[in-house]
Amino acid sequence: MKIAIEGCCHGELDKIYETIEYIQERDNIKVDLLLCCGDFQAVRNRSDLKCMAVPLKYQKLNTFYKYYSGEKEAPVLTLFIGGNHEASNYLAELPYGGWVAPKIYYLGYAGVVNFGGVRIAGLSGIYKGHDYLKGHFEKPPYGEDTKRSVYHIRNLEVFRLKQLSGDVDIMLSHDWPRGIYNHGNTNELLRYKPFFRDEVEANKLGSRPAEDLMNHLQPKYWFSAHLHVKFAAMVEYQNEDSDRGLRTTRFLALDKCLPKRKFLQVIDVPQQPNTPMRLTFDKEWLTILHSTNHLLTTSPTTQYMPGPGCEDRYNYTPQEDELVQIDTAMSADYRIPANFEPTVPAHSPANDTRNVAAPCCMVNPQTTALCRRLRLTDPHAVLTGQQQLNIHCVLPLPFPREPKNLDEVDVSLMEPSDLTYTSLNPDEIAVDLDDDDDDDESNNSVLNR
Repeated sequence: MKIAIEGCCHGELDKIYETIEYIQERDNIKVDLLLCCGDFQAVRNRSDLKCMAVPLKYQKLNTFYKYYSGEKEAPVLTLFIGGNHEASNYLAELPYGGWVAPKIYYLGYAGVVNFGGVRIAGLSGIYKGHDYLKGHFEKPPYGEDTKRSVYHIRNLEVFRLKQLSGDVDIMLSHDWPRGIYNHGNTNELLRYKPFFRDEVEANKLGSRPAEDLMNHLQPKYWFSAHLHVKFAAMVEYQNEDSDRGLRTTRFLALDKCLPKRKFLQVIDVPQQPNTPMRLTFDKEWLTILHSTNHLLTTSPTTQYMPGPGCEDRYNYTPQEDELVQIDTAMSADYRIPANFEPTVPAHSPANDTRNVAAPCCMVNPQTTALCRRLRLTDPHAVLTGQQQLNIHCVLPLPFPREPKNLDEVDVSLMEPSDLTYTSLNPDEIAVDLDDDDDDDESNNSVLNR
């Protein structure tokens, strides 16, 4: 199958879809799936702009609202993760993923889905050590601090992804795994981005949890964005102490959607025979969500994930009885339903009021339906008083569980010691300032030809 990979979207859906159409006509191909690596900016109306951490001059509606309202329809199934410039209030309605518009699917804080037999995982947001150990406590209307902390990744999502046992074909993250620059043409990278040199030489560029995840999951492909430059690398794993054998991860980061920038690439990925091109839930991932539900918190206080030495279970790689539970809960039907419905009015150019209030905390029907089915906790439902936190509901066991294996490997994450480190990238929007972005290129052209 043909999969298009796009870097930072920045709300330019029309231009991205036009680029795909151009490539399809030029190369006589059909793109089956589009993957966007963050900064998607699913802005439905001007109220959403108040939840996006960008300076005022970058608060633009762009074109997503047309797809949300039904005025337009995505020409290709689109899958995306969140970055650090998002309508975070809308994405937070879908912590476990869901449709933000027809044919446009968000993977949630973290998520795993399947398409045509290809297993796709994603981690939304960027890494900041001072928020990494906190719960999902933010709710709109956001303050200036929570407007930013809401898109910082948490240890819960990384812990959950590390419980996966099956192979991952494609992994998406917004920021790069730390150290990935050591596996590609570092000199070329520094020629394009000389201000990365100090961070590269100090091995501080990128996300430590993403680095840990890459080494643990060893996916076939890993795609990222965030740093606004195209960069390719290849990581090889010997795995001499396990039966996984020699493995290779092909890494690709892409630029943002601007003229003459390398923001999109089409790759060929083998489709599993006799598997329809349909988006489906991942059974193992749903099982992990259910079994780790009690670890979710809506508190800003520090919470560590379980590991060896604690009294509680720490390995949540699903056991057979747990998978059977999820089969029962899902009626063995893992097709993702086309159950999108708008939760707020879309922007109307005919009635464009600029003086709007900040949005309130909303509960999305898609999340409610999934939480009810799998007995999960919806953070927004807790924060609005509609649900109690961490009621340890479990689905009925079809048969007794086997005793846990005390010799399981350590799945706990070594927490970073440098909790205050902040990357300085002059090619990234300075969210703490009201001006100064170094990209003055015109956005009139779309095609990176």
